[in-house]
Parts: sequence; C-alpha cells; structure tokens
Amino acid sequence: MASTAVVERPAQMADGAVAPQPRALVSDVVIVGCGVAGLYSALNLPRGLRVTMICKEDLESCDSMLAQGGICVMRDPDDYDSWFDDTMRAGHGECRAQSVDTMIWSSRDVIRDLVRLGVDFDRTPEGGFDYTREGAHSRPRILHHADVTGKEITTKLLAQVRRLDNVEIHEHVCMDDLLVEGGSCVGIVAHDARGRRLELRARDVILATGGIGGLYERSTNFPCLTGDGCRVAAAHGVALDHMDYVQIHPTSLYTEKPGRAFLISESCRGEGAILLNAAGERFCDELQPRDVVSKAIYDQMEREGSHYVRLSFELVPEDVICGHFAHIWQRCLEEGYDIRREPIPVVPAQHYLMGGIHVGANSQTTLPHLYAAGETSCNGVHGANRLASNSLLESLVFSRLAARDIVRERHAA
Repeated sequence: MASTAVVERPAQMADGAVAPQPRALVSDVVIVGCGVAGLYSALNLPRGLRVTMICKEDLESCDSMLAQGGICVMRDPDDYDSWFDDTMRAGHGECRAQSVDTMIWSSRDVIRDLVRLGVDFDRTPEGGFDYTREGAHSRPRILHHADVTGKEITTKLLAQVRRLDNVEIHEHVCMDDLLVEGGSCVGIVAHDARGRRLELRARDVILATGGIGGLYERSTNFPCLTGDGCRVAAAHGVALDHMDYVQIHPTSLYTEKPGRAFLISESCRGEGAILLNAAGERFCDELQPRDVVSKAIYDQMEREGSHYVRLSFELVPEDVICGHFAHIWQRCLEEGYDIRREPIPVVPAQHYLMGGIHVGANSQTTLPHLYAAGETSCNGVHGANRLASNSLLESLVFSRLAARDIVRERHAA
C-alpha cells in the first residue's frame, strides 16, 4: 500500500534533547470506521487519493459483521410504491421522503456492484435471487447469505479494500476529537493501542463509527460502539437529529450470561417462526414493525411476571432451519436449545440508532469537509423506527454518495 505521509514533530526528551516523534499522518481522506459504510466509501474514492482508515478495535468488531437478516432490493419497478410505503409506515411517517427515494432507486445498482465485488447471495434452484420477507414488509424483497449476510458483505468489501494501494487501515486506533480550523474539518485526533496521541489530517473526513449499543446494559451491538461519532460532532456544534430514536429489536436470545445479546433475526419470523406466551399461546402478529412487536412482548412479560417469551420454529421447515438459519441454529445449540424441537427464550434488546449526525442528500454534515454515513448518521431514511434490512443498503448507498461528493467538491475547488 502507498504510505500515508508522516509529519515529524520534535518531542522534548527527559535530558532536554529534542527527538523526532511522528505525531501527524497526512492523507486526502480519513475514514473513521471499517464497517460497510467505511469500506464502501473507500472503494468509491479515486485511486489517486490517499485514504487512511481507522477502527476502534479489530476489524471483526463492527456491527456490519453481525447483520443476519439481509439487504433489501427493489425487485422490479412495480415494487417501488410498496417498499416506499412499507418504509414510511414502519418509520411512523417521519422518514425523509427524498432519502427513501434515493435508497430505493439506488438499490439494484448497489446489489449489482456487490455481486461484482464477490458477494454471494443465496439463489433459487433456477439461479435467481432467493428473496425472503421480514416484519413490516408487504412482500419478499430481501437478499441474504444464509443468516450471516452482514459478514458476507463486510468480508468481501474488506478483501477488496485491502487490494487498494491508496488505502491504509489502522486497527486499534480510537478517535478522540475532530480537528477544526477556519470553520472546516481538517482531520481528527486519535490515540493508538499504546495511548499515543495521533493527528490524522486530511481535506475530508467521513465518520462511519456505528451506533450506541455499548452504552446499554443489553444490546445486540459490540460493546465498543459508544456513539463516538455523535459525541465528537456535537462537541463542535455539528447538528444531530433524533438521538432519542433508538430501536429495540424484539428477539434476542435470553441468557443470564454477561456480554453482547445474540440476535435472533427477524427473518426467522418472516419464514414462519411464532411468538408464544408461557401457556404456549400465540399472542401477537409477529410481522408487525419492530417497535410494535417489542411492545407486545414487554406487555406479555409484564402480565406473566416473566423475563422472556418464547419463539417457536414449529412452522418453519427443518431444511430452512438447517440451511437458511444454520448460524442461529448452531448458536442456540451451544446454549442448550434445539430450535428444531423446542421454543427458545427471547427478549427485546437495544439494536439500532435511527437518529445521529444530521446529513444532507450527499451525506454532508453541517461542518464543511465532514461527512457521516451508516448508523452514526441520520439521513432520514429510517424515520422513528427502521424497517428491517434497510440498514445495510442505506449504509452503502449514502457512503457512496459521500465519496462522490468529495470528488465533486474537489473538482469544483
């Protein structure tokens, strides 16, 4: 890979001597975060730009790796209206219509690009895409790779980024602050695993730092996701939107063990899994929007005085369990449950932030030369409640728009 320029700054030694110490890395674009939003923005930047990417932990510890259900795509032009309506309805009418329109019309091109980059979506015996359905969707429009779609997309994008000579990736580097000069963002301040302070300077910065699950006692997110992007942006007066719009996922595997909650994908309910109370009775429509189903579960738990409800796969064919949901099946077996034979205990958990750093149509924030994409941003696609499997697509669509706007502004300068 091409080396990012290193600026040497003198450091005072204990004996009074001055020794050079690398303090500032200079590149064209700094990308904070190595999930799908960060990786796809890097892939869409010109190869002539020097790009520095950092991630707070290791490359595996990003929520994009955890996405189970899939990624939405407009199956045909007739699907536009129903998908638009499904998204607006799930978001309680608070979605930004322009952003939803952009996401839907961009979907087929993004999926074609993912396939070109090596992403392997499940296919039917005839060779076409195997679409599935999740809660609040009026028809099947979700592509998947078994129940590890996020890992499939993220690892394939990462492999492509690692081939780029113009991109450097630094793991275990944590952002502490933005560098702002003359009213514009000119980089970030960070520290590495040894606690050394770093200045990463660039003409443009893209924040793709993920969500806030690490701030919650029970979350499906990695603990390292603590809203860093929103925090540093707010400290510089960058506008935020709807930070109280936090989505609770209806079904995580109940356990008394500490640590990240294991998600039971909504696609399980899309394929026929049903929610049962302590008496073994079905108590709600499982394919309603996530906030509605979560409330029904909380109400049922309160009536019973219980810590969980049950999710039964009795209506899901065994070949679907062992194929489409193989990862979930194996994880439940590790906890002592065979979903082919018995219901599993599930409970809602914090899952996603619909609010975040306010961005415009091209993912630009209110601070010049600062962009945000993915869960840390709020472009209005999700409204007050995210429609299932819109998030991976939204992250890809709007990170690409950020990259394109950076190029456009450079040419206009």
